[in-house]
Amino acid sequence: MAMSGGLDSSVAAMMLIQEGYEVVGITMKTWEYPPAGNPGKETGCCSLDSINDARHLAVSFGFPHYVLDIREEFNHYIVSDFIDEYLKGRTPNPCVLCNTHIKWAALLKRADQLSCQYIATGHYARIRKENGRMILSKGIDEKKDQSYVLWGLSQKFLERTLFPLGEYTKPEIRKIAEKAGFRDIADKRESYEICFIPDNDYRSFLKKQVPGLEDNMKDGDFVDKEGNFLGKHKGFPFYTIGQRKGLNVAVGEPLYVNKIIPETNTVVLGRKEETFRKHFSVSGVNLIKYENLTEQQNVHAKVRYKDPGHEATIRYDQKKDRMTVDLCEAISAITPGQSAVFYDGEDVIGGGFIDNDPS
Repeated sequence: MAMSGGLDSSVAAMMLIQEGYEVVGITMKTWEYPPAGNPGKETGCCSLDSINDARHLAVSFGFPHYVLDIREEFNHYIVSDFIDEYLKGRTPNPCVLCNTHIKWAALLKRADQLSCQYIATGHYARIRKENGRMILSKGIDEKKDQSYVLWGLSQKFLERTLFPLGEYTKPEIRKIAEKAGFRDIADKRESYEICFIPDNDYRSFLKKQVPGLEDNMKDGDFVDKEGNFLGKHKGFPFYTIGQRKGLNVAVGEPLYVNKIIPETNTVVLGRKEETFRKHFSVSGVNLIKYENLTEQQNVHAKVRYKDPGHEATIRYDQKKDRMTVDLCEAISAITPGQSAVFYDGEDVIGGGFIDNDPS
């Protein structure tokens, strides 16, 4: 059982115990982030307090608990990719990569060492087997559904995964913790930040991780779609598609980041309507519900975590590992580097990373 010390994974562990499973708790230490002015103190899901909370719950229910240090792998793969993506003018989604390449792989490796049949997490999602494939579906709590960040999981991972919370809503989970006497866990504040950027300031993080970045990138050009000069910017890695705030360009109307050109350190600005697209493509595709898609298919597409979704048609070229997406209605800020996830009703068909030119 992957345990962060938070409400969801704690209640998931309780449920598994009550269902008769033999549980082993694993807390993965991915990062240390000393906040400004408080060196040496850890924060976020990897903090000492969180680890102790997970261990306390394990002791209370009488199952073993281990801390798995994966900081080296996490830094090498996830943090490095995060930085590289911004330096390519893209906006990464590290949680998707971490789930796919780090957490599940690390959990399965440790599960095999401990002779565990399954791994479990506190994600709000569901799994079932149908027509010989493991199908990933949305959790029933629409507000908390986390299937979007799980699209990269392979069949090998899914067939050994349990999601105990998938049939529950967040308020129900909170009540279970309170009823079990863990009010401190039930009252924990949820974290929405990237685990290695708990202050949610990715720009400062990039500056710290890449010496000289700000000096080397500053004084790039803001231009309009015709290439007309609009002003100077602080460096293209510090902007994302659809951004409006912090541009400091006065032209008499609101402007938004429409395109990023890293080769020339140029950021293209435009009116709100100029950020809308109907067509884009994705690569790095992982299919879940079907082994392959040989025909055009109508889907519900999400291009960001809190996106309500949009009707679309997809076509998949397996040889090129590329999926083209045609939306029924144009939407704004389709952002290269982010994930696009495709649904058939409640089921995840699959997903991929949005390519650089979504036009």
